Amino acid sequence: MGVVVSLGEGKNNKPSIDSLLALVRDDLKNVNDVIIRNMESPVTLIPQLAGHLVASGGKRLRPMLTLGAAQLSNYSGDRHIALAACVEFIHTATLLHDDVVDESDLRRGEASANAVFGNQASVLVGDFLFSRAFELMVEDGSLKVLKILSHASSVIAEGEVLQLMTTNDTETSEDTYLEVIKSKTAQLFAAACQIGPVISDRPRVEEDALESFGLNLGIAFQLIDDVLDYSAKQATLGKTIGDDFKEGKISLPVILAFRRGDEQERKFWRRTMEDLEQSDGDLDYALDLMRKHNALSDSVERARHYGAIARDALAIFDESPTKLAFNELIDFCIDRAY
Repeated sequence: MGVVVSLGEGKNNKPSIDSLLALVRDDLKNVNDVIIRNMESPVTLIPQLAGHLVASGGKRLRPMLTLGAAQLSNYSGDRHIALAACVEFIHTATLLHDDVVDESDLRRGEASANAVFGNQASVLVGDFLFSRAFELMVEDGSLKVLKILSHASSVIAEGEVLQLMTTNDTETSEDTYLEVIKSKTAQLFAAACQIGPVISDRPRVEEDALESFGLNLGIAFQLIDDVLDYSAKQATLGKTIGDDFKEGKISLPVILAFRRGDEQERKFWRRTMEDLEQSDGDLDYALDLMRKHNALSDSVERARHYGAIARDALAIFDESPTKLAFNELIDFCIDRAY
């Protein structure tokens, strides 16, 4: 097993998601009602499998971004409720497909849907949830919203394929890695935020600002996720240390350690990540190399960089509880590493 990766000293008054949750709590309850209602089907396996994934936890971060962006845009209608549910359906569908592709047995510390119901059912129910998402988009009636969310869906799929192409490839560049996480993760964050000002008919500058906020927040979020895979804190998140390492998944900590290492170290990475020839002690050695080359701490610094861009994107908005909560959310996403 890996050892504890220390990325910083303990902090008091750690930022949390609670401020944003308090602001959108009532709307989020309505979103959950829409989600449950739209998971209904006479084909009993569909609500069973979808309900299994919903019950396994999750912060509903992406729909909370839609609800918060609508608040920041002074929206007074109720379209944001169904659209936030739509965002969550897209996310949930990608999780179902991801776990099949990654052959994952756990999701948030619980048995994954594919482990319980099988790969075929997971893929097909993922397709069902994508279809439900598009039904909700059509019901909203906005071609612009449809364009934003359908584009996000196609980009996510492209990101999944690109990640598949880079798996086990130690020659993957940082630019290619960033393209993967922008597509796989950040694009939906961006879309979730962008539709708030769109349905509020806000000026384009505000739409662009919230899209930028979401995109850069999503990049920072995924960078920290990839750092956490090599941290003992994973145990508290329902995952084991080094899952990405065991699968040969190329993330920024691996890219930096590989680039900065000598030829002997690169041979180690090729053996363990490309050939997947791994033995006892390899994960510990990988962690040693990451510490030696500051790969984990520098990955956190990259996340801070994108967090700063996200914070600057919010600067055009007047001070408000929602703006403060969004700024705290940036800190929360990054401080998960500690």
